[in-house]
Amino acid sequence: MKLDRKEILKALETLSIAGEGKNMVESGAVTNVVTFGEEAIVDLTISTPAMHIKKRAEEDIRKLIQEKFNPDAKVKVNIKVETPEKPTEIKGKAIPGIKNIIAVASGKGGVGKSTTTANLAVTLAKMGFNVGVLDADIYGPSMPIMFDVESEKPISVNVDGKSKMKPIESYEVKILSIGFFTAPSQAVIWRGPMASKALNQMIFDADWGELDFMLIDLPPGTGDIHLSIVQSLPITGAVIVSTPQAVALADAKKGVAMFQSDSINVPVLGIIENMAYFTPEELPENKYYIFGKEGAKNLAADLNVPFLGEVPIVQSIREAGDYGRPAALQTASPLEKVYEEIARNVVQETVNRNENLPPSEAVKITTMAGCSAVKK
Repeated sequence: MKLDRKEILKALETLSIAGEGKNMVESGAVTNVVTFGEEAIVDLTISTPAMHIKKRAEEDIRKLIQEKFNPDAKVKVNIKVETPEKPTEIKGKAIPGIKNIIAVASGKGGVGKSTTTANLAVTLAKMGFNVGVLDADIYGPSMPIMFDVESEKPISVNVDGKSKMKPIESYEVKILSIGFFTAPSQAVIWRGPMASKALNQMIFDADWGELDFMLIDLPPGTGDIHLSIVQSLPITGAVIVSTPQAVALADAKKGVAMFQSDSINVPVLGIIENMAYFTPEELPENKYYIFGKEGAKNLAADLNVPFLGEVPIVQSIREAGDYGRPAALQTASPLEKVYEEIARNVVQETVNRNENLPPSEAVKITTMAGCSAVKK
């Protein structure tokens, strides 16, 4: 009697792996069933290497097929053991004293995300807020350079009997970065779990004190570090940085989709358009849209998220970052006003988010955001 694959699969729904509640098919343990006449091959993936569990599963499958379909059936069970890795992330929790945690992200690299984070941080500090920056770009940390603290090293302080790292302070902003612990020429060659552990130490083993805003400078893209952050911390909201260029917008759209996905569900506070246009010094009334016109602004409208502002292409922004003094610190300059407008919009959207949405919680993710309203 020929064996039927669909009938075998249905029959396997009556079996379960010892110690598991769901049946073999529902739990995903049965990964494939192949039949050749009177022969059946069942591929099984289990989470325990125990020999008696494997043996029992094999015997149960063979017995079921022979008794139910064909006593002469040849049954082969291929068992693969996949032990789930222990999570490297610390269970998500709020950090006492930190009111709002803002993730600054971009779909792709090179759009000025870190520069925007640094300028937003110093602008918020100038507005009277207590601000901290966590440089979560493990493989390309840039905050030590942008805040002119490359040679600094965090010291250990005693807080309630526990030894903690004291963040480096520059321009009234508290900063922690993996760049403080590696040589400038040293490449960080870490797998995800190591990077996650380093991040957790900078988050939970640091004396951040009282902060109105913690800005997290995320790596480009959507990956392991992003998941570690949203699992470890209750993120108040996310800010997406993009240029108007079509290829950057496509990736920015993915960044928004990541935060808005059902499994993460972090409110997107808005989109910032960087390198929006270029105005030559000798032609102050002219605007040249080198990367396209209002691309990020239009994307924000399409996705129904706030547009937080635009930053022009200005040489001094790059120079200021390289010299370690963010351009927003230039008093009475057009750039100061540009970043002030963006910062005020970020504050307003944070207030709106805290008034209209429930407190944030760390994301619970099984596979691979309470913050009060901002008040000045």
